[in-house]
Formats: sequence, C-alpha cells, structure tokens
Amino acid sequence: MGDIRQVGVADAPAVAAVLQEAAQWLVDGGRTLWTAAHVSDERVLRDVEAGLFFADRREGEIVGVNKFELEDLYFWPEIERGTSAFVHKLAVRRQWAGQGVSSGLLAFAKARAESLGLPWLRLDCRADRGSLRALYEGFGFGLHSVIHKGSVAFARYELRTGAQGPDQGFGAPSPNS
Repeated sequence: MGDIRQVGVADAPAVAAVLQEAAQWLVDGGRTLWTAAHVSDERVLRDVEAGLFFADRREGEIVGVNKFELEDLYFWPEIERGTSAFVHKLAVRRQWAGQGVSSGLLAFAKARAESLGLPWLRLDCRADRGSLRALYEGFGFGLHSVIHKGSVAFARYELRTGAQGPDQGFGAPSPNS
C-alpha cells in the first residue's frame, strides 16, 4: 500500500486528473459512468474543500483516489445515519492498474470507517460491471441488493468493519431488495 491520506486544496487538480483519466478510459471502452460535470475541476475542488477525497501516493504522485462520505441518501436512503461510511469515485491511473491501488484504498476506507466507530462500509456500482464487482467481492464486500435508478441497475455492496454498532447489514429490510 502506498501513502494514503486526505488531500488538500493544492492536490485538487491531480485528483481531478485521475478521475478524468478514469472517466475517459471508461468512455473509450463503451462504459460511460461519470459525466464531465461529475469529474469537473470545480466539482472536485468543492469535494476536496469539504474533506471528502483521499489519495494513494506512490513515488510522489497521486495514483489513485476515492471519496469517503458519511451518508449516501441517493443510493442508500434507508440506512441510519452514523452506522456506515460510503466509498465513491474510486479511480486509479491506468499505469498503476493491477498493482493493488484499489485494494489499498478500500483497506484504508475500511480502517477509517472502523476508527470512526462505523460498523459498515458501503459502496455501489453499475450492476453490469462484472470486473469491478469481482474486485469488491474479492476484497470481502457482500452483495446487499440490486436497485434501479431510472433504467440502470446498481449493485449495492457492504462490508463489516469490526466496529460495534446497529446491525443494518445482510438481511436488513430494504425497500429495493
């Protein structure tokens, strides 16, 4: 694992560059995910200023990023506040793909959630992203449910962190299960 830490405002352009590179790679592969607005310099700067982004640095360069949030009302509206952390915008520079950057960022997010006393780490992805789902499942995330937003199906995953708290995990009632 590299040097993973919260990014500052000076790092916002590098964070945006990682996200924009990943977004373009997905577009090139016919798998559009994030719009230009989702990964714009302005949007990333706003999220960095809010303290939401963490980055993996290797050889002095930001090689991977993720957004760590304490609520997700869009994908997880039924989850009680204070029980979970949520990972979004996990992205890795292509030259670092397959070198453990994603797993390192996920391990960091799990440890951070646990240190905050949150028993669950949750994330989502498009249900048709088999390789991404395999990454999450290989890391230990379990499928909670598949939900639909418009015409798109999303797989929602969760992982116990080790912290004690309310049991809102596997088998918990979900209006979309």
